Amino acid sequence: MTAEQLASHYSKSHSDQSALVNTSELVIKGPQITGQDQVFNAGAVGLLESLCKKFAAEVPQLLAQRKQKQARIDNGQLPDFLPETRAIRDGDWSIRGIPQDLTDRRVEITGPVDRKMIINALNANVKVFMADFEDSLAPSWQKVVEGQINLRDAVNGDIEFTAPATGKQYKLNPDPAVLIARVRGLHLVENHVEFQGQPIPGGLMDFALYFYHNYQKLLAKNSGPYFYIPKLESHLEARWWAKVFAYVEERFCLKPGTIKCTCLIETLPAVFEMDEILYELRSNIVALNCGRWDYIFSYIKTLKRHADRVLPDRQAVTMDTKFLSAYSRLLIKTCHKRGALAMGGMAAFIPAKDEQTNLQVLQKVRNDKELEAKNGHDGTWVAHPGLADTAMAIFNDYIGGDRTNQLHITRDVDAPIQAAELLEPCAGERTEDGMRLNIRIAVQYIEAWIQGNGCVPIYGLMEDAATAEISRTSIWQWIQHGKSLSNGKLVTKDLFRTMLAEELKNVEQEIGQARFEAGKFTKAAELLEQITTSDELVDFLTLPGYELLTQND
Repeated sequence: MTAEQLASHYSKSHSDQSALVNTSELVIKGPQITGQDQVFNAGAVGLLESLCKKFAAEVPQLLAQRKQKQARIDNGQLPDFLPETRAIRDGDWSIRGIPQDLTDRRVEITGPVDRKMIINALNANVKVFMADFEDSLAPSWQKVVEGQINLRDAVNGDIEFTAPATGKQYKLNPDPAVLIARVRGLHLVENHVEFQGQPIPGGLMDFALYFYHNYQKLLAKNSGPYFYIPKLESHLEARWWAKVFAYVEERFCLKPGTIKCTCLIETLPAVFEMDEILYELRSNIVALNCGRWDYIFSYIKTLKRHADRVLPDRQAVTMDTKFLSAYSRLLIKTCHKRGALAMGGMAAFIPAKDEQTNLQVLQKVRNDKELEAKNGHDGTWVAHPGLADTAMAIFNDYIGGDRTNQLHITRDVDAPIQAAELLEPCAGERTEDGMRLNIRIAVQYIEAWIQGNGCVPIYGLMEDAATAEISRTSIWQWIQHGKSLSNGKLVTKDLFRTMLAEELKNVEQEIGQARFEAGKFTKAAELLEQITTSDELVDFLTLPGYELLTQND
């Protein structure tokens, strides 16, 4: 469906909906987008306003608690399991249960909420599609609004897309994958909607709109309003989400536990509170997920002042390293003890056109997925439909035809995983090639992001915000601790600036002068230079990036 057809579709199909609504406390400031009045109708705005009234004020408090914890770690304290919640870890309890259509999640595909992407992902040989408002979406107002429209059409089953350049038509197959929406993390605001004069939490808006417009249709299809919750750092943040879910269930006269979520364990602080996160959300949660790329980023960010925890090249930090292996095994053991699924991490590879190269890509995917399945994960992620068959075959072999998951693998015979294992750095070189590759990846990703594209194929990998974060924080960490590269060069701010200028020219040569001059590569390089040479680590590159993304809205 073209933009013109989409506009016509909405004017005809939703003419009975109320027009765009503002209230005395909640104001929508974004530019008018086709279909926006249906997304922000009276019912949706009423729910969003009530959620902001009850819960928005707690978000700054939760973020302040993150900073307080980080300050203690910066001053020498290492993360550890919480003594005050030991009773929860030792207790005999389990989650409420898993809906039938979420018991089998052996392969999930992820991607942004673009219309064509949604259709292709739902049609792929996977069990679940995670539609992403977070790391793979640059949240321009247009992308956010259109994403809600696209998901509503997908749930209704009438989503279509016609490629403008080729005329190729895309439609849903009869039996699409289960849909889960990933909302934005607590650190991200939505500048285009204000409550009492302040930007609202982006994740709260993503949740409210997706729930309101789709819960009835989803329940009628024997599915439900399912969500991925990212970037949690503590069980107190999980408790906040539990309160949001409980309030909405009561407001809409739904059974407790109707809303279901999967939480990504993608921050170092959260890995020490997995039992507690499951406990706080026990009525609504069904799984935890190893968000490995963000987890590596969080390891760097959390331990940034600890000189003995500096990581090597990004390519050397693989899932068989001790701290990542311990993380995976502890997540499986914790989840299965409580009746929750344990999802594996992302295969970010993109199938190659060259046959020999593609065979190498698929072998890397096989090795990764076999390790996850052998460990006991119940499913895994892929970033491209072309990897789905490979991942599916491996998990079919391990799960078998008579089961839907690996909840029977308890890992009870494992020795208890101690904090030291979760914090142990991995060996490996810091190479000049690795540093230069990090720079090229970060520049190209940031350039795409501030232009509105959060999911970018670069050098055979599907890069999103998490992988770009690793690229730039690795260099920041090397600078801060005066580390040397394997060739003896001291990593300094000046060395980084020199390499940045050189690699910017290399990027121009790779993509061509016309594409380079039409893009925002210089602006991206300026932002990368700013956040990489700052003495204080910028928490998320998407925070200053969001200001650039939305400055013209």
